[in-house]
Amino acid sequence: MRTLEELTRPNIWALKPYSSARDEYSGKEASVFLDANENPYNTPNNRYPDPLQWELKKKIAPVKKVLPEQIFLGNGSDEAIDLMFRAFCRPGIDNVVAIEPTYGMYQVCAAVNDVEYRNVRLDVNFQFKADDMLAAADMDTKLMFLCSPNNPTGNNLDRKEILSLLERFDGLVIVDEAYSDFSDEPSFLSELELHPNLVVLQTFSKAWGCAAIRLGMAFASSDIIAILNKIKYPYNINRLTQEEAIRMMEQYYQVRQWVKSLLEERTQLMEEFRKLECCRKVYPTDANFFLAEVTDAKRIYDYLVDKGIIVRNRTNVALCHNCLRITIGTRPENDMLLEALRQYKDL
Repeated sequence: MRTLEELTRPNIWALKPYSSARDEYSGKEASVFLDANENPYNTPNNRYPDPLQWELKKKIAPVKKVLPEQIFLGNGSDEAIDLMFRAFCRPGIDNVVAIEPTYGMYQVCAAVNDVEYRNVRLDVNFQFKADDMLAAADMDTKLMFLCSPNNPTGNNLDRKEILSLLERFDGLVIVDEAYSDFSDEPSFLSELELHPNLVVLQTFSKAWGCAAIRLGMAFASSDIIAILNKIKYPYNINRLTQEEAIRMMEQYYQVRQWVKSLLEERTQLMEEFRKLECCRKVYPTDANFFLAEVTDAKRIYDYLVDKGIIVRNRTNVALCHNCLRITIGTRPENDMLLEALRQYKDL
């Protein structure tokens, strides 16, 4: 691995971060706050939130089996993705490599940050080879993105190939585990100590049922986390989000029950979906959704919209021609989808 200084943009490495009022007295007790030009009325919303979210990180750390210093919290995982580009990729010079198809925000963030985006097509089983990723890279490749379970394909990527990439690539490998709670595969969090070039992304939006609070997590070495903290906006996670996330951390066993229920629904829905006349293939999945090839994705999507049922049409995505991505819902929601599609065959 190149040193972190070699990987980081020179201006970011030399940057003196903004120092918020709450940072400067950190670690000491205070009861009178006359430092941040806040309104003294309307407690508690009148006060700026903890800029580094330490109380929440201390709740997350034992659940994820990491140190609080190894956690970055962002306004959704998208903030962490964007910060990886801003911290490590020189606009117009550096590039990143990612699999295709995959989560679209990697390419969007590359375009926003004027960074070349190189994609490596998955094979017919939606798998990749480390050799192919490395062949697409050069001395200006700073980052590689892998989403596992992958979106929109739903499957786990080959763990041996991910480990091979971590061992052979001298830049940073970002493994996006947004859907890992629904998978039997172990998280790559257990590999953080062995691979200093590993960054793992997770989220509160899926298994935790908190998409509305917009909270993403990045896990990495404390040195990488320090760079992300250096360039993030000072108060990027508001107090209400922090409080709701703390409340959810105390309901961990309820979340596990939700996951168990969704996995049971996933099995049932996929079995019934295969029986539909319009279904050509249902792909294996390790996520809370599955990809299905149908007779006419656009026509079926439009038909379902007219019925008030929204799925995702992925027909224009590489390797996904005539495919719909179906999120697992509640039993009544899943039954409504199936009933609508059973009626579709008579059109």
